[in-house]
Amino acid sequence: MTFFIYDSFSREKKKFEPINSNNIRIYACGPTVYSYAHIGNARMSVVTDLLVRVLKTIYSNVKFVSNITDIDDKIIEASISSGKKIQDITEKFHEIYNNEMKSLGVNKPDVQPKATDHINEMIEMIKSLVEKNAAYVVDQHVLFDVSKYKYYGKLSRRTKEEQIAGSRVEVADYKKNPEDFILWKPSKKNEPSWNSPWGEGRPGWHIECSAMSEKCLGTPFDIHCGGVDLRFPHHENEIAQSCSLIGNDCKPDKFSKYWFHNGFVTVNGEKMSKSIGNIQLVNDILKKYSGNVIRLSLLSSHYRQPMDWSEKILDQSKKTLMRFNKTLEENGVKKKDNNIMKNQHMSEFLEALYDDLNTPKALAVLNGWFEKLKKKDLPNDLIVHLIESAINILGLNLKEEKNNSENVINENKKKVIEKMIEDRQIARQNKDFKKADEIRDKLKKMNILIDDTTEGTKWILND
Repeated sequence: MTFFIYDSFSREKKKFEPINSNNIRIYACGPTVYSYAHIGNARMSVVTDLLVRVLKTIYSNVKFVSNITDIDDKIIEASISSGKKIQDITEKFHEIYNNEMKSLGVNKPDVQPKATDHINEMIEMIKSLVEKNAAYVVDQHVLFDVSKYKYYGKLSRRTKEEQIAGSRVEVADYKKNPEDFILWKPSKKNEPSWNSPWGEGRPGWHIECSAMSEKCLGTPFDIHCGGVDLRFPHHENEIAQSCSLIGNDCKPDKFSKYWFHNGFVTVNGEKMSKSIGNIQLVNDILKKYSGNVIRLSLLSSHYRQPMDWSEKILDQSKKTLMRFNKTLEENGVKKKDNNIMKNQHMSEFLEALYDDLNTPKALAVLNGWFEKLKKKDLPNDLIVHLIESAINILGLNLKEEKNNSENVINENKKKVIEKMIEDRQIARQNKDFKKADEIRDKLKKMNILIDDTTEGTKWILND
């Protein structure tokens, strides 16, 4: 079977043709480690993890690199506001990020380079850009000259006016062109700094990924991943500086052959924002739902589509996983098929994923198998093995989910549920039927169904 990928640069779905089928190379822009990851960060990590997993079903050697940005204005601001050392902040949130992603079934990248470990590579790259007249030096700043790169703006398809409007900061008066961007800048007092040909300073954000992808993968590599919000200016600038090292006429595919961008995540129809107070942190969600539930929720819609995040999606995913567990518990496997990946039934599932990671279709196939299992349409051993193999490719862990669900209900919710039922009974005895109905509704939202019998009120989990 053939893998098809939507290339964000050409905006076309294409047959994936690797540069070297014996060495598939993928790069993704990782987190800036100064705070907890939000669900938008998690979506990029989960869908990229799935991309790597799916490609590994076709190719024997897939190398995935995703960086850690541990020097940045936001990190410096966090250090100043908290009074903590920059290294203490970055090490803390680097570890938290990896642990949270592990909870979501995300495998750690084969290489996870840190920006501060590759300053020398960045300096050498900047020196070459200056020598090639693609960058210029002003007052200890080094800026990339956008006018010198022929294909600038081709990824995001922004006009010059849109490029200027999309700039993160006010246009500095020392720039030749308003859209030129920083490669190196002098550090302020008490800020981290490194010695360079242009004085003590630190790198701009964009040069990091160009330097680390070149060092860890070599260019060109096969696929560059990231959220759609990074398409401009970050990815546009990566292309410009990396390709300009080769020449002004160097086409963008000499940096990365394909571009893979996942869509935005909104919350109840609104963009996540500190001012609105609707940022959904993975750390907080994990207190209420398992990593498997979060992962399945993120995979429930196609990765390129915008996703509106809500507890409704999480609750539905939780029900689905509990149903999967219950069905598999009732149907044990005696003998496994070592050639299951070549089975004609597995082909239907794989074809969905090989079609630009069409997870909604793949999940529909998986759900269909569960129905066949109930109806005994296929031999138990075969269909259970199909299901287990598919779930493994999706990066879900049903055994872990079962343990998590049982612990949550037995230890954390049982007393709460029984107290609510007791309060409801008292309300009914006092003829406060409004309060009794409100408690019933609250229990229903917790997926708890109650039944008033002659022996008292019984409750069950609606799975």
